[in-house]
Amino acid sequence: MASETMATSAPGLPLTPPLKWAGGKRWLVPTLRSFWVPYRDYRLVEPFCGALSVTLGLQPARALCNDVNPHLIHFLQWLQRGLPVTISMRNDKEAFYAARARFNHLLATGQGGSAEAAQLTYYLNRTAYNGLHRQNRRGEFNVPFGRYKTISYQTSFEAYRPVLASWSFTCGSFERVALKPDDFVYADPPYDVAFTQYSAGGFTWADQIRLAEWLAQHPGPVIASNQATARILDLYRTLGFHVETLWGPRRISRTGDRTPALEMLATRNL
Repeated sequence: MASETMATSAPGLPLTPPLKWAGGKRWLVPTLRSFWVPYRDYRLVEPFCGALSVTLGLQPARALCNDVNPHLIHFLQWLQRGLPVTISMRNDKEAFYAARARFNHLLATGQGGSAEAAQLTYYLNRTAYNGLHRQNRRGEFNVPFGRYKTISYQTSFEAYRPVLASWSFTCGSFERVALKPDDFVYADPPYDVAFTQYSAGGFTWADQIRLAEWLAQHPGPVIASNQATARILDLYRTLGFHVETLWGPRRISRTGDRTPALEMLATRNL
């Protein structure tokens, strides 16, 4: 597999996401920016923020970034503080499994919000197979060692501190996100596909319906993306969204399949 690049950017350019995350939308940022620019004074809200590819790409002055994955949110909260780097990070199988065991021990002993756990989240994400984040029924991270020839690990996260300073991070269901009437909402949920084990409990078709209905009730600008399955397209059209389709790349796949996929972009109040 191709070598990993360090998650930095040239001065004046948006920072790149430090984590690899399934379904990342860096490729969609130019399209989203065309919708965002007229509303750039609004607060940007992402109920499924993932690794921040969209929020970092759009660089709002104010943002509310939510995700149901507590390990991700703990990492982002530490990133906001300029996460210190004190652990050793090597592209080595033995080191990886030792780090995975340590991470799961921290989770089991109530230390999942520590700086060490945040650093291990980063290390495991960069080193694990396909950059996946998966947990078993006991809540343990269980992704195996990856197949990267070389990996460049970030040694300082200080550059993220000023960018994330005025952003808020919350962890929980999208329905618990406290929206304001003029928030600009971008929702990119787990896709309507067979593999939805993004978190304990997954994301079901009933969840897809609840999300679409929740978004339709928001009086401010809304954009939603999803895989363009027939039932997803019908759901959003029925709720009064303007629906378009476009081809998007698969960046991370459980099977290694990276063929382009037809995606939906649904807009409302724009």
